[in-house]
Amino acid sequence: MKRLPLRFAQVPMKWKLTIWSTLLLVLLFAVYNIVQYVFVERWMIKQEEANTQQDMREILNYFLENEVSFEEAEFLQSRNFLERINRPDQLIRVLNEKGEPILTVSDDIPEQWVEAKSVSTKELVGIKHTNDRLVIMRSPLTIFKFNGTVEIVKNIVNFEKLTDALFYVMVICGLGAVVISGLGGRLLAGQLLKPLQAMAETIRNIKQKGLHERMQLNDNKDEIATLMIMFNTMMDQVERSFQQQRQFVEDASHELRTPVAIVEGHLSLLQRWGKHDPAILEESLDASIQEVARLKMLVQELLALSRAEKLDPADNSEVTDPEQVIRTIIKNMTVLQPTFNIKAELEALKSVVLVISAQHLEQILLIVLDNAVKYSEQHKVICIRATVNEEAARIEVIDSGIGISGSDMPYVMDRFYRADKARNGEQAGHGLGLAIAKRLVETYNGTITLQSIEHEGTTVCISLPKR
Repeated sequence: MKRLPLRFAQVPMKWKLTIWSTLLLVLLFAVYNIVQYVFVERWMIKQEEANTQQDMREILNYFLENEVSFEEAEFLQSRNFLERINRPDQLIRVLNEKGEPILTVSDDIPEQWVEAKSVSTKELVGIKHTNDRLVIMRSPLTIFKFNGTVEIVKNIVNFEKLTDALFYVMVICGLGAVVISGLGGRLLAGQLLKPLQAMAETIRNIKQKGLHERMQLNDNKDEIATLMIMFNTMMDQVERSFQQQRQFVEDASHELRTPVAIVEGHLSLLQRWGKHDPAILEESLDASIQEVARLKMLVQELLALSRAEKLDPADNSEVTDPEQVIRTIIKNMTVLQPTFNIKAELEALKSVVLVISAQHLEQILLIVLDNAVKYSEQHKVICIRATVNEEAARIEVIDSGIGISGSDMPYVMDRFYRADKARNGEQAGHGLGLAIAKRLVETYNGTITLQSIEHEGTTVCISLPKR
């Protein structure tokens, strides 16, 4: 018994849908036919009973209105009346008070099929005679001194033949419905699974041709169309992630290659002949230490970026006094860069609670301020300004440095990207700072944007949600 469900679970989805839809349609059709058959059968029986009762009323009314005494002279007239109202496959007879038939009219029903019976109250019974089914109605008849009974016997064998024919028709139609339901279920399953098959084909194409393959969308607005859109969106994200990962590996390899090559060159120089020359030995050791420091800083920045990408902020992360936090950051930066004038306009942040941890807010601002200091050559003035609206606080860091060219602007927040001016100068860094800041800000559902004019300065806008 346990093997059957297990085997059915291994049946392809197409055939599962076909089988279940077929069973459902057959069940609905069977229930509908059974209800219809029972209703028709009962309705026809009720109709026959109503016709028999109508005949009984007409007979009783006729005898009572005409005050028939069932003498010999009245038999002919009474017989003619009974023959006129008698129906096919029906027997009408009048019994005297002893239960003996005194007047009988019949249409294909022998009298011996039903035993005569006197009654004192009206009754309706059904009996079976060999292959025939009879409905019998009896009613007492009292006229002056005559006390008798009127019997109406109705053979409903034709009715049963009709219901049997109806039953056979329903069975045949039911078998036809099974076939049609199977074909319909097969077509329905095919239509329902067509988008999934297209998705499977797209996945095969992705495996063979690459991540650029996508599903062809239709104009429907149903759940399948939504699934197709979500699949394409997911593939866009996967492709973008793979591209970023590949670019990350290439950029990291490029950044690591240069200091490693420099260290290797100096060590080879020392190994060959430089170790006996104090000047060459000192120069090579200084250069190697400098490149190792660059490697150390690069590794630290890569770890910071990795942590930022995996960051899952807690629900209770918040800064209750952001103004004080930012002023502390400015004070520390002023100690490190005494030649710079850092102005602050932070009054708007009073009594504001920001949804970010103090550590990450400090890390973001230090990255932005470090860039502002690094790329400000002559105008050593930096302004930090804060504004607040109903939903978020906006912190702007404004410098008057070398600015960013329009061609570099779209890429400055990419990992390892540095504008040409930065590459050609003596500034340290590997192009990871703004990427880390962007990831931290987005983790807390904030935004970071840049506005810059070359040779005039740059404004970094950080928007963080309020509690």
